[in-house]
Amino acid sequence: MMHQQRSAARLSPSGDTEDVVALLAPRLAYFAGVARTEHVTRAAQEMQVPQSTLSRALVRLEEDLGVELFARRGRTVSLTPVGRTFLASVERALAEIERAAEEARADVDPAAGKVTFGFPHTMGAETVPGLIHAFRADHPRVRFSLVQNYGEAMLEKLRAGELDLCLTSPVPDAPDLVARRLDEQKLRLVVPADHRLAGRRRIRLAEAADETFVTLEPGYGLRRITDDLCRKAGFAPRIAFEGEEAETLRGLVAAGLGVALLPPPAVPRPGVVELTVTAPRAVREIGVAWLEGHVDTPPVAAFKRFLLSRRGRLLPD
Repeated sequence: MMHQQRSAARLSPSGDTEDVVALLAPRLAYFAGVARTEHVTRAAQEMQVPQSTLSRALVRLEEDLGVELFARRGRTVSLTPVGRTFLASVERALAEIERAAEEARADVDPAAGKVTFGFPHTMGAETVPGLIHAFRADHPRVRFSLVQNYGEAMLEKLRAGELDLCLTSPVPDAPDLVARRLDEQKLRLVVPADHRLAGRRRIRLAEAADETFVTLEPGYGLRRITDDLCRKAGFAPRIAFEGEEAETLRGLVAAGLGVALLPPPAVPRPGVVELTVTAPRAVREIGVAWLEGHVDTPPVAAFKRFLLSRRGRLLPD
């Protein structure tokens, strides 16, 4: 009894849960195997472990828990009521571990693994679907987990290990990240169809200095680019509305609520006119980034090589 009390104290609620798991986990599969066969010798043969090893593991498990899991009759055993309750939880835990192991193996399978890929909202309608379609022509079974977010949030997900790769604009320059420029995209000044500038095809951005702008919120790469371009044109934009999605901004422009610097739309939007900006040079660079030192799985490495091979032709014509 004293030995059981000492063992139970090691697993008391005040103990460290991680220590409990480390103590019990190696013995759970042995316990489940013996519970399934109700025979120590047979279980040892099935699991290909020495019978003495199996017997000692079961004794230690009971001592560590401070309960009797088996009623013993020679080499034949049967579960106690406590043992049956414990077995139900152990089988669920072992099944979950097996499922997690299968998923981990599947994710790194060169032919059918998974890539967790992030990209800005502005590239979700056309660019990313086109890229994945082209990549899967040679890798038809690779799976993707797609994450859309704004630039700073995307980089934080990279740093947290939640993404394998991400498209980003501007291209980041940070010591803990690796980034490669892939392409650039022209930005246009979008104005309402009845705007005083709507009859123009080209414009210097300085000519819009007195306009009200609608922009993405701070933290978005396109917002940073907008602020930088306006500063180069000699003014700070007067901002009336901030949003989270480029097509929403186009809707605000169509409603006459301001003008915006935006990349070309996937589908032309009625109610607006898109003007070419001649000065300053209005483009946004698109790059791919990943965490420095990150070890790529085969499917991630294949997709990275594919993206880098698309330099200069990442974006649709």
